[in-house]
Amino acid sequence: MLPQGFSGIARPLLSRAAGQRAAWALGGFFGRAVGSPAPASPHPGRGFRGTPRLQDAPGDTGSADRVTINFINRDGEKFSATAKEGESLLEVVVNQNLSIDGFGACEGALACSTCHLIFDDRAFQQLDPVTPEELDMLDLAYGLTDTSRLGCQVRVKKWMDGLTAQVPVEVSDIRKELEVEKQSKQ
Repeated sequence: MLPQGFSGIARPLLSRAAGQRAAWALGGFFGRAVGSPAPASPHPGRGFRGTPRLQDAPGDTGSADRVTINFINRDGEKFSATAKEGESLLEVVVNQNLSIDGFGACEGALACSTCHLIFDDRAFQQLDPVTPEELDMLDLAYGLTDTSRLGCQVRVKKWMDGLTAQVPVEVSDIRKELEVEKQSKQ
């Protein structure tokens, strides 16, 4: 038995899922009825490149929901970016095209530690709890501190307006090591 509020939401979804199963059975492998045209892609040209940027999401209400986040890169340069609540800090850096070399090499798949950020104690205490998977990746990070987090795991919230996150000075980036090796062989 579903709670009353949930059943009102779930019923249309369950009906839609049943309709999709029926379309699958009738239409074969591609899930459409025989003779019906292929459905238009909601994001033409995007392919299999991951999730769409959050500012492309419907219902973007504009600057009222924006938060300013500051980043300090490895060279000590400070960048300010305007972020939408709910974006990860990795998405903020990538979407704003901030000049932070090698940041987010795994594109937020929690398979590296290149989006390693350091926060002040007060801000760190207010962040959502660290997951065991994030801790495993942080173990691989250079310059690890007690207030280190991965930018792909930290979501922007209203209280973060004016927050500063620092990129550690040291980083492990195999691409740089390969470049140095290549140059030494020439």
